Amino acid sequence: MIVLHHLNHSRSQRILWLLEELNIPYEIKKYERTDQQLAPPELLKISPLGKAPVITDGDVALAESGAIVEYLITKYGNGKATPPESGYLDNLYFSHYAEGSLMPILVQKLIFDLVPKNSPFLLRPLVKSIFGKLDNLLVQSELKKHFAMIEAHLEKSKTTWFAGGDHPTAADFQMSFPLEAIVSEAPEMAGPQMKKFVQAVHSREAYKKALEKGGEYSYAKL
Repeated sequence: MIVLHHLNHSRSQRILWLLEELNIPYEIKKYERTDQQLAPPELLKISPLGKAPVITDGDVALAESGAIVEYLITKYGNGKATPPESGYLDNLYFSHYAEGSLMPILVQKLIFDLVPKNSPFLLRPLVKSIFGKLDNLLVQSELKKHFAMIEAHLEKSKTTWFAGGDHPTAADFQMSFPLEAIVSEAPEMAGPQMKKFVQAVHSREAYKKALEKGGEYSYAKL
């Protein structure tokens, strides 16, 4: 039996969606974030880094969303979630791009926004000014390039999905988390194709079931 060690408001929501799409038996063990919004120390018993998502499958304990997605599709997919031949490279690229290129810049944006809000009151105006300039210099221009590329790719897809097939593949499960976060938290920055993609994800019956089972998840809104 596969066990998903699931943290609220986290990347493990996309693993829940994948498990429902593959329609395979699994159990959920839920964990709640601490007051500092970090993963609880109990996760260290499952994974050395104490992060979610993590799955256990018999003697296998596996972390990292991309690795989990690939493992589940390869072992339990039975042909599901596989890209068409024409979409093989797109599926490969966006499966790795989600965490390798897009999420780091989004995390940087989050940090630049959080630091001024959590700085001492008297220093806040100065810190806000400094981080605002850094945000404009290092983040905004990069985000524009990323979002333009994503919009252009989705616009040429005939089916909304990143690999161009008639069903979601690894690339879509991986891209769902960052695009949900953007559309939910900064809708003014999201293009129409990004919003259309998130809407397509949210309309899947498997996604709705995953949401019911997973509990709290901040980004399940348009």
